[in-house]
Amino acid sequence: MRIDVKEVGEAFSQLFFPHYCLGCGTDLLPSENPICLDCLQQLPLTEFEKFSGNPVEKIFWGRARISAASAHYYFIKNSRLQHIIHQFKYKGRREAGIYFGAKIGYALAQSGRFQNIRAIVPLPLFRRRERNRGYNQAEMLCRGISSILDAPVLKHIVQRQSSTQTQTTKGRVGRWQNMQGRFQITDRKALEGKHILLVDDIITTGATLDACANALLDVDEIAISIAALAYTIV
Repeated sequence: MRIDVKEVGEAFSQLFFPHYCLGCGTDLLPSENPICLDCLQQLPLTEFEKFSGNPVEKIFWGRARISAASAHYYFIKNSRLQHIIHQFKYKGRREAGIYFGAKIGYALAQSGRFQNIRAIVPLPLFRRRERNRGYNQAEMLCRGISSILDAPVLKHIVQRQSSTQTQTTKGRVGRWQNMQGRFQITDRKALEGKHILLVDDIITTGATLDACANALLDVDEIAISIAALAYTIV
């Protein structure tokens, strides 16, 4: 009987370093994927990237001059996607962000509405929060998007000036007020004349993205588009 060394190696690795789906927990998935095909097919795609005036773009009407905006999935509480995002944000599964970022990037590239992106900017976390978490989840999404759109990720180009109260307990108006004046551009010259893709994980009211986008829009001849992993229906 012929022994496949690669299969033996993968079995050994799975025994001591188990690799499981972030959605359902199965270990029957390729080593390079953080989610199984069954879970992936159950995630609710929005296809917003294909349509002008989609619900994400409408959030920013009259508030920020956005060229195009999209979110890849619908976010539903207590769903499989919520469980996946929790693992990605709080349990150290950075590879999931890169994986889903690539899917976002491919969708944006195919849409034809997100052209000539020159740089990708992750929505910044307050420094202490990023230090405690170990990474910025938006940056992980940016890395995946960058691999498809072939644009650099500018991690430190925008900084969050101070910590804010949690947004989860605030209403729509409270969220907008909580974020005003919270962002500062560190290198305006690096952004001038460029089309920038601003990235976050979940869009609810868009208050944080709006505040960050308006800080960026103060740069000369800049254009801003927005992409997110998920959109919450409120």
